[in-house]
Amino acid sequence: MKFDHLLQINDPLNPLIDPMTPTQLWRGLVLRAQSPKLFVPWLDACEIAVRSPTVLERVSHYGEVKIHDVVTFVDEFQVRYEVPPQGEIPASQLVVTIEEPSVGLLNVRFSYEDGVEDIAGSMEAFYNDHRRSAYRESDIDTIRIIRQMAGEGRFDRIH
Repeated sequence: MKFDHLLQINDPLNPLIDPMTPTQLWRGLVLRAQSPKLFVPWLDACEIAVRSPTVLERVSHYGEVKIHDVVTFVDEFQVRYEVPPQGEIPASQLVVTIEEPSVGLLNVRFSYEDGVEDIAGSMEAFYNDHRRSAYRESDIDTIRIIRQMAGEGRFDRIH
């Protein structure tokens, strides 16, 4: 399944949306990778096995299920999550990209791929529709949390 969607962060024509800077958005996306429990309430634990400025190797615990993944940070505009195949879990990836198509306009694109075919009318296609919906809702929640933290000034501090 391949799934891609775009969330608008800043809209210069909508004064009801508090604008974020690309730096605030980037710091929020990095925080999502480093501290996923802040963004995924059903996650029991996440251990970071390897940490460098550009890569995290993590083990996430969902009940008895453990998922190993590698997160790569690319030039303050992209976060790549790669899950190698493990047990019954197929290889998959999520690429989160900050896009700035024009001055004042800021978007974030979420691109999912898991290698599972989307054959019309199949049960897999049915489940993929639910996955797409769950991914979209999770991504909207992520941006809501980042927006809230940015509004509190959390990403304005230099680390």
